[in-house]
Amino acid sequence: MKRSEINAAYRDALACFARHHWALPPRPRWDITDFGLGDFREFGLTLVNLAAEREYCEKIMYARRGQTTPCHTHRAKKEDIICRAGELAIQLWPARPEPGVKLAPKFTVPVDGETAAVRTGETVRLAAGSRVTLVPGVWHAFWAASDECIIGEVSTANDDVNDNFFLDPNVGRFPGIEEDEPAAVRLLSD
Repeated sequence: MKRSEINAAYRDALACFARHHWALPPRPRWDITDFGLGDFREFGLTLVNLAAEREYCEKIMYARRGQTTPCHTHRAKKEDIICRAGELAIQLWPARPEPGVKLAPKFTVPVDGETAAVRTGETVRLAAGSRVTLVPGVWHAFWAASDECIIGEVSTANDDVNDNFFLDPNVGRFPGIEEDEPAAVRLLSD
């Protein structure tokens, strides 16, 4: 990613958070990524780590329509993904979705605290305030179903380096950065 693209994503997220009256803590830790795929408009996410303790983590994320967080899972992290503003679409699988591998046609996940039956590969839409709880091993991809979306995450301890397993082997957790202008914000990967 170009640093100018990162700076623009940072400004866009700040503006969206301000419009929705979302106040950030004094020293947030920013993470803006194209997942190493070189196309932030299609595969991009702006994350802010609000709390990262040994036992739990809280993040607020920003995505525009058309930006997808690629299909992935976690071996250790249990998480609630929450739509804070806009509409969020999240596609779910009970196990790794691979060609030729037959998965159970349905499984259950908590949506807004109630057990919901979900078809394998189904896209669940979350309105502002709604959440889905994902246990380790549930594969998921998500994107803004509205023009922009604020996404919350509350989870057990987060290890971005060792506990993100992407379906596409070309996906990387952090972007390579081309320094074409001074940084407006320091990233976790800097």
